[in-house]
Amino acid sequence: MVREVIETDVLCVGGGIAGMMAAIRAAELGARVVVAEKANPVRSGSAGIGCDHFKCYLPEYHGSDMTPVIEQSLRVFTGVMRDRKFIETWVPKTTEIVKLWESWGIPMKYRGEYEFAGHALPGRILTCLKYEGGNQKAILTKEAKKRGVRIFSRVMVFDLIRKGDVAGAVAMDTREEKLYEFRAKSVILGTGLTTRLYPGPTPGWMFNLAYSPNNTGDGRAMAYRAGADIANAELTMRWSGPKAFSRCGKGTWVGVLRDPAGKPVGPFITEPDRRYGDPTSDLWTTLFDDYARQARGPVYFDCGGITDEDYEYMMHWMKHEGNGVLLNTAAEEGKSLRENPVEFMTYELTFSGGVWYNEKGETSLKGLYAAGDEFFGAVSCAATFGWIAGENAAAYSQGAASPDNSSHAAQVEEKAALLDEIRGRTDGASWQEVNVALQGIMGDYAGPLRSEELLRAGLEYLRRLRVKSSEMLLARNQHELMHALEVMNLIDLGELVFIGALERRETRDQHVRADYPMTNPLLEKLLLVRRENGKVVTGWRALKR
Repeated sequence: MVREVIETDVLCVGGGIAGMMAAIRAAELGARVVVAEKANPVRSGSAGIGCDHFKCYLPEYHGSDMTPVIEQSLRVFTGVMRDRKFIETWVPKTTEIVKLWESWGIPMKYRGEYEFAGHALPGRILTCLKYEGGNQKAILTKEAKKRGVRIFSRVMVFDLIRKGDVAGAVAMDTREEKLYEFRAKSVILGTGLTTRLYPGPTPGWMFNLAYSPNNTGDGRAMAYRAGADIANAELTMRWSGPKAFSRCGKGTWVGVLRDPAGKPVGPFITEPDRRYGDPTSDLWTTLFDDYARQARGPVYFDCGGITDEDYEYMMHWMKHEGNGVLLNTAAEEGKSLRENPVEFMTYELTFSGGVWYNEKGETSLKGLYAAGDEFFGAVSCAATFGWIAGENAAAYSQGAASPDNSSHAAQVEEKAALLDEIRGRTDGASWQEVNVALQGIMGDYAGPLRSEELLRAGLEYLRRLRVKSSEMLLARNQHELMHALEVMNLIDLGELVFIGALERRETRDQHVRADYPMTNPLLEKLLLVRRENGKVVTGWRALKR
C-alpha cells in the first residue's frame, strides 16, 4: 500500500459543519490546516443535503436581554446535559455566526426578514431561525479553500496517533490503495452523529436512516481508544418523521398530529400554526410506538386546512431541510401533502452521547478538540463550537512542537498491518454481515427496554462478535475496507452503550431500565467512560448549572 506523510498544524477530522467551520477559523489565524473527509465535503454529513433551522439568539428579534434564551436552551435536549458556561458561550456566539454565514452567501432571512419558527411550545420563546441551508456545505467548502485549507476528500481517518499528547492520525484513501500519516500539532474531531448501530426503520435497507448513514461515530470510537472521556453513551435518542421515508425534519411540517379519527394526539396544537408545527413528538418521543403497541392505530401528520401561503412556506423549507425524496415521491404519485395526511413513525435508537468537550472545544486529552455532534448539538452547535475549536486549536498549535515520527512509528505500522490483514483475506465475513449482527445485538439487548440481565448478556455477545469479526472481516476493495473500519468503530461504541447502561441505574429519557424505573435526580450528571491502562474506567461528573 502506497504511503504519504502530511505535516500540518491543525487536522480537522470530518468535513461537516463543525469541521469546515473549525478549518476556516484556524486558517484565518495563520495555522496550516488540513481537512480529511471520508466522503466529499460539498455534500457530506447530516447537513449535507440541507437544514432549515439554526438555534440562535438575535437581538433584532429577541431584544437586548439574552437571559431567557439561555434559560430555555438549558432545558432542551441539546442543553440539558451541558454546563451553564457551555450554554452561556454558545448562545451569544450564535449572533456572530448567523451574520458570518449571511456574509458568505448562506440565506439567513425569509423574504427579507429573520424568521423564527418550529421546535417550540406555544407561548415560549422561539429560538430556531429559519434559513436556506440547502447549499450550505458547498459554500463552507469554498470559504475554506479561499483560506488555503487543504482538503482530502474520500480519505477516512480511522485512528489517532498518541505519544502523551495527541500527535496526528492515520487515514486511508477510500478509492486508492493508499495510507496517510497525518502529523499534526492538534486534532479537531467533527465526524458527526452515530448511525447504523441499531436496526433502522426499514432493516432490509440499511442506509435508509434519519441521518446520514455515513456518520458512524468514527470520532467517538477513535477518541475512546485513545483514552478520551466519552459522556453519556447510554442515553440513546429517538427521533421521528414520515414512515419509511426516514428523514428528520418534523419541525418543518405545518399541521397537527392526529389519530385515525382525526383527534389531535397532543395538547399543544389543535389547528395548524406555522410558528410551532406540532411539538408533541418533541416531548413524547415514543408517541408513534406507543400508539402502535396499544393498537390505537397509526398517527398522521395532517396538513389539511392550511392556507396557500402556509403550504408554500412549508414546501419551501422542506426542500432546504433535505426532504427531496418525500417531495419527489408525492409529485410522482400526484399526491398533495395538504390533502393527504402522512403517517409518522418513531425512528431507530441513536447514539447521542459522545466525546466530552468544554466551552473551548477542549477534550480530556491534550491536543485533541471536538465540536458539534461529537456530543449531540445539531447545526447551530456544530457551527459555533467548530469556530471556537478552530480558534483554540490554532492557538495551541503555535506553542506545540512538531510531532516526531520516531515517537509513533510503531502505531502507524500496527494500523497498516490491520488494513493489510483485512484486505488480504479471501474468505470470511463482509462488513454487511457484521453490521447486521451488531444491530441485532444492540436492538435485542440494549434497546428501548433494558435490565441488568439483558445488558450483561448483550455485552458478552458483543465482545464475542468483536473477536469473531477481527478474525473473519474481509474487504475486497478500498470502499469495503472503509465500511469494515466503520463497523469496527460501531462495535466499540456498542460496548460503550452497554457499559454506560449498566452503570446508570435509573430510567432517564430513552434509557429505560425495567429494574430501575425511577429517574433519580441525584444522577442528573455526566457519566464518563474512558480506557485507562488497557482497562475501562467509569466516573460521574456533576453538571455546573
